[in-house]
Amino acid sequence: MNSITDTARGARKRTPLNRSQIAGFWGAWAGWTLDGMDSFIYALVLTPALAELLPRSGYAATASNIGLAGSILFALFLVGWGLSFVWGPLADRFGRTRVLAATIFMFAIFTGLAATSQNVWQLGIYRFLAGVGIGGEWALAGTYVAEAWPEDRRKMGAGYLQTGYYAGFFLAAALNYTVGVHFGWRAMFLTGAVPVVVAILILLRVKETDKWRNAEARVVHTRPLREILGPGYRRRTWVACALLTIAIIGLWAGAVYEPSAVIQLATRAGANKAEAIRSASIATGILSIGTILGCLALPPLAERIGRKWTLAVYFAGMAVSIAASFGWAFYLPNGLVPFVAWLFVLGFFGGNFALFSLWLPEQFETRVRATAFAFCTSFGRFVGAGVNFLLGAAVLRMHTLGVPVALTALAFVIGLLVIPFAPETKGEVLPE
Repeated sequence: MNSITDTARGARKRTPLNRSQIAGFWGAWAGWTLDGMDSFIYALVLTPALAELLPRSGYAATASNIGLAGSILFALFLVGWGLSFVWGPLADRFGRTRVLAATIFMFAIFTGLAATSQNVWQLGIYRFLAGVGIGGEWALAGTYVAEAWPEDRRKMGAGYLQTGYYAGFFLAAALNYTVGVHFGWRAMFLTGAVPVVVAILILLRVKETDKWRNAEARVVHTRPLREILGPGYRRRTWVACALLTIAIIGLWAGAVYEPSAVIQLATRAGANKAEAIRSASIATGILSIGTILGCLALPPLAERIGRKWTLAVYFAGMAVSIAASFGWAFYLPNGLVPFVAWLFVLGFFGGNFALFSLWLPEQFETRVRATAFAFCTSFGRFVGAGVNFLLGAAVLRMHTLGVPVALTALAFVIGLLVIPFAPETKGEVLPE
């Protein structure tokens, strides 16, 4: 009996983290949090920013024009995200921490500059350049944590890391509830310059991972992008690209239009402008809490039933919750409360992104890991940019945002058909 108890105790014991691993994780988490905050600031300030800038650019600030311009600007942002694949080869060549700091510095500077925009063209340029920086942060933060943390802790580390992005959503909502309501959209963009401090701390405090240093000593770097598209990795690269594309299309369709949907529902219920903005902030906070819980629940589930079945559960949940929130609750006579309730569910299953932080590093060796992570995420963003543009056109044509967004649930149905082609890595150690 005692031996069984001792064995169970040993199984529960985790390898302790050293100071560098802890500092590195918090640096990556803080960067990812501020990245999420930056990404969602745009969604929250979309309506007031374009209401001011469209007339200055020669366009009427009608609801249709705001919807179309918002989709075009967000598509530009996603194209910037897509171009961020350049960070992967740089990180495989020069190290994770320095390039991670560079991505944070870039998105912080151009988010801050967005506060100075005098027309929609300037705002579009700043958001595009901020997107290039933001897009690299996830790939490099995920790669860093996977390589720096011990094997018996890195899976939960992926879940913990992913909570940062949605903590950033919550932070953006809190800032909008306070700063945005009182000081306007320009002040919101100015808060996005804060991550510069995090970038400096990463450069000063975080050491490079041993796995990367050891791989650097063994391998003469050639062309990692060519390798992940070659015979050895081709299938898993393209399957990962497809799955990430589906995740990006679905989650961003819901997340970007969520504040506008809540504002419309709150206004329909009789709320004034300030009350509607506060309602959107509260709804975003609820969405964020749901997603954080989904991220934390995912790693244990992935260890129990495997990576593929876990993603299938989360994709099915996304399909149902997007259809129910935007296709059903949005059109109810008093739909605000049911819509927000479904947002929590949508947020929970939106935690599927945590699986990619766990799963992608397991599919590629150290010498090409950052390149593969960055390429797969960037591919999805390019496609997502095109879908977002089409979504904006559909909103303009149909004069409603509910049905077009609800139709993105079909992407997750397609995802369920793609999952069987992915490799199952449950129980495998991170490849060297």
